[in-house]
Amino acid sequence: MIFVNMNHRILAGWVAGCMLTLISAGEIQATTAGDEMANAANTFLNALTSEQQAKATFQFKDEERYDWHFVPKSRKGLPFKEMTGAQQKLAHALLCSGLSQRGYAKATTIMSLEEVLAGIEKGKGPNRDADMYFFTIFGTPGTETWGWRLEGHHLSLNFVVRGDKVLSATPAFYGTNPGEVREGPRKGLRLLGQEEDLGRQLVKSLSAEQQKVAIFTTNAPKEIITGNQRTVKALGPDGLSAGKMTKAQKELLLTLVKEYAFRHRTEVAEADLKKIEHSGWDKVHFAWAGGLERGMGHYYRIQGPTFLLEYDNTQNNANHVHSVWRDFENDFGEDVLKKHYEEVPHGK
Repeated sequence: MIFVNMNHRILAGWVAGCMLTLISAGEIQATTAGDEMANAANTFLNALTSEQQAKATFQFKDEERYDWHFVPKSRKGLPFKEMTGAQQKLAHALLCSGLSQRGYAKATTIMSLEEVLAGIEKGKGPNRDADMYFFTIFGTPGTETWGWRLEGHHLSLNFVVRGDKVLSATPAFYGTNPGEVREGPRKGLRLLGQEEDLGRQLVKSLSAEQQKVAIFTTNAPKEIITGNQRTVKALGPDGLSAGKMTKAQKELLLTLVKEYAFRHRTEVAEADLKKIEHSGWDKVHFAWAGGLERGMGHYYRIQGPTFLLEYDNTQNNANHVHSVWRDFENDFGEDVLKKHYEEVPHGK
């Protein structure tokens, strides 16, 4: 289960809404991830006024594509707040084209938590608005190479597409504050609860000797270490390799990685998992920092030759989660595009 004490009809409504917006955008005709994204993006753009299109679009090579964030601040692009109801539905169709049902539910719930924060802070924090999430299209959907982004507080989703293929779906950031809603009608909601519980279950399953390798400090960092860096490198210490785990521990590690990977649609998630498998699961490492019990600040990361996954829950008395999936070579599609331009002649 994704949620605790969450009405199943609400989740079913989100899923149904996702499917309906896909159908309304013509997505039901497409057969590949790249085609579906292009169809959804073009349908969305065609519904905008010329002024809205100017805000929502950038050249693919614009540096704005790399300027990603997850803090509460204004972005470039077109926010939900400036869309009509019909336009918002088409924006959600684009969002659906990149995510699984699980990922879509998580993303839309992250947006909704801005209202919860507004109630908690009572005007003392930054401006909280569930409609201040910005869509940006880079390049022309359906042409050789283009991309799109949805971004706002605690959410940054970045895709690069060429033809019918999704070249990249990272950086992918999901965060939640509060990590657990403790008051009001949504009391008990733990949006990223699986990510926390599976990580803790894995570290507590380790033997004393394994923990000596995996736990690199009892003081968890106050933030994911890579922040919003444009490019990332492997972090040290490595931690415990999957090659030194028991069969049950390896299965738990795989379950945890899949919890992150399958936020994206199936084709994208399976491509990431194949890259990890090709590089070797035994080369994947798990590292933990902080306390082992719920309510104690904690951090973990999982990294292999191709990817880095970071999770941090230390802020607000360990009730404020940040998590990110990065690709060491191919964030923003950089590696695939580089190889493409090296192999295929392009006119000046």
